[in-house]
Amino acid sequence: MADLLDRHEAGTVSPIGYPDYTSFSDVGEIDRFAQELGEAERSKAVKIAKGRGRNSEQIAHVRLEDASRLYALLGRRPAGEMAGEATSRLMNGLDLPAELEMAAASLLAAWSRGRSWQGFSLDDVDRLRPAFALAKAILERRHQGIDYRTFSRRIAGDSKALERLEGPVVRLLGSTLELPPNARPRDALRTLGLEKFAPPMLLSGRIDFDTAELSATAPLYFGIPPSEAVRVRFRQKPRYLLTIENFASFNRHVAEADPERAGLTIYVGGYPSLATQEALRSLGAGVPDDVHIFHWSDIDPDGTWIFRTIERAVGKPLMPHLMSAELAEKFGKSPAEAVRPSVASEMSAIAPLVAYLQRDDAKWLEQEELDPVLPQVQ
Repeated sequence: MADLLDRHEAGTVSPIGYPDYTSFSDVGEIDRFAQELGEAERSKAVKIAKGRGRNSEQIAHVRLEDASRLYALLGRRPAGEMAGEATSRLMNGLDLPAELEMAAASLLAAWSRGRSWQGFSLDDVDRLRPAFALAKAILERRHQGIDYRTFSRRIAGDSKALERLEGPVVRLLGSTLELPPNARPRDALRTLGLEKFAPPMLLSGRIDFDTAELSATAPLYFGIPPSEAVRVRFRQKPRYLLTIENFASFNRHVAEADPERAGLTIYVGGYPSLATQEALRSLGAGVPDDVHIFHWSDIDPDGTWIFRTIERAVGKPLMPHLMSAELAEKFGKSPAEAVRPSVASEMSAIAPLVAYLQRDDAKWLEQEELDPVLPQVQ
């Protein structure tokens, strides 16, 4: 009978249960089973249907007739009622922004059907409440300018709360923010500016750093904190500016494709953190307007997400490098997942590749599969 209520809460109309007589250990258990169902039928909670012929005295199936009567008979509270109380306790005093209301509604709907939400059940209210508080604070930009654990401590009262709740926090934010579709939660949070320490930005080219005349020696590359990008100086106009997602591809490009350091090549560290995005904005503003800017990523939904993120950061026209449907068709493979990129702006140079990746037969290609070449500068 509990199973009938479970399926009722999941949305099944007038659920029917079929007894599995092979699971009973003896005749005594069958008799007790029949007595309990008989009591439920007399209370008009269920309707019993008997078999036919020689099985006419045996229960064939049981249909739920009145859920409220069966709840009372079993001493069980409806999931919807408990879900309402749980969500009220969860949201009490949070004053959720409109961006999170859909997630709250989704949570209530799942709990009302007796299901978990993002792995959280009705019993997890106290664990889940900090996730909503953290997501709300991020949407309000209260994380900017402070480190990862200080933010967690100020908002949740626990410096490690965000580490434990990264998954649900990102899923809450994903309903309103454009986050990389396949990124780990921590990588997604980095793109919003939440990280313990910003990784160094690696640059290769004939550039100087404040009074250090690095352009004369042009090392393979050097690293700086992203916040120090404003100190980069151009002694001569670079032939191009190229950002690269993958570390191996970055190393191969600067060593094999541009040993003369004719361009400015930047390793963005995979998903570019907010600090890296700000540095790219500074570097993009520092190069002359006639210097073409390119980006090289994997040919997949995350690659196009990174492209659009860098495009917004540099604030100038950005062109894809070694990122095309033709290369994917020639060298790529069909992905195991069915993740599709979101629609790109028609004004973006990556829009044709996004349209290709939205096809069911699209192939993906990791950039390490390609040998580095210089960007085509007209």
